[in-house]
Amino acid sequence: MLVIVSPGQGAQKPGFLSPWLERPGVPERLAELSEAAGLDLALHGTQSDADTIRDTAVAQPLLVAAGILAHEALASEVEGPTADLLAGHSVGEVTTTALAGVLSATEAMRLVAVRARAMAEAAAVEPTSMAAVVGGDRTEVLAAIAAHGLTPANLNSAAQVVAAGAVDAVAALVAEPPTRARVIPLQVAGAFHTRYMAPARNALAAVAAELTPADPRVPLVTNADGRLVTSGAEYLDLLVAQVASPVDWAACMATFRDQGVTALIEVAPAGTLTGLAKRELKGIELVGLSTPEDLDAARDLVARHRGAAPAPAAA
Repeated sequence: MLVIVSPGQGAQKPGFLSPWLERPGVPERLAELSEAAGLDLALHGTQSDADTIRDTAVAQPLLVAAGILAHEALASEVEGPTADLLAGHSVGEVTTTALAGVLSATEAMRLVAVRARAMAEAAAVEPTSMAAVVGGDRTEVLAAIAAHGLTPANLNSAAQVVAAGAVDAVAALVAEPPTRARVIPLQVAGAFHTRYMAPARNALAAVAAELTPADPRVPLVTNADGRLVTSGAEYLDLLVAQVASPVDWAACMATFRDQGVTALIEVAPAGTLTGLAKRELKGIELVGLSTPEDLDAARDLVARHRGAAPAPAAA
């Protein structure tokens, strides 16, 4: 059983789209996606520096376009669905709407452009930030986050929680980490996936209401709680709510395990989610589809794992 996952903000790197633009038809396809997003994604994906592509309004459309391009390249080389399950981390859920056929690629790009701008505007209202808490006892970590008036915005794995909220509260958590834990400040524009993003959620809801989502080609795993979703309309509603609600990627990985996933492909720019899976989902095969050179390995994984019976439970 195979799952394809799409990374979230922070996975982008300067120049990471350059190898894809060497493939026939990709520059023209990226131009279409750029027009839908209202950004020059070829420029940002090949020439813009790290600070420029860290900007939420740029990073999110760039990530969604990259995932679409990588998946379309893989889909062109295999017959039938590319995976048994699909999931995305944070903005990766917008990528997943396109990969699953819930929205067209251009609809997904228009949606993420609104999401990105609205989240950037919400983040500018008051100074907020995020920090990763690595290690420690999960109960103690969550208690420390709550004690500082912060929100566990990303439950990434058993060993990593991202806290978000007011800048001074994040600084206090950094200064007083939970027992046996490290707190690492993140270079982000604001407290994503918290109440501070409520204005962005409302803006996204208005745009989503104008769309007519189709049901996905294969089941989707939601960031909300890790459950399987087979309704496109429900998934879109959850995606809108997710802007101001925590991302529970640990629950998503638990669902992969429960469903018997034996292999995982992360679309470009890959690395973050395969890294988490390597630590949390022992024994499954992993491929990061970061460049066209990874297509052979991804295609091989599809051939051997898609539609295969779930792995037997450990004794």
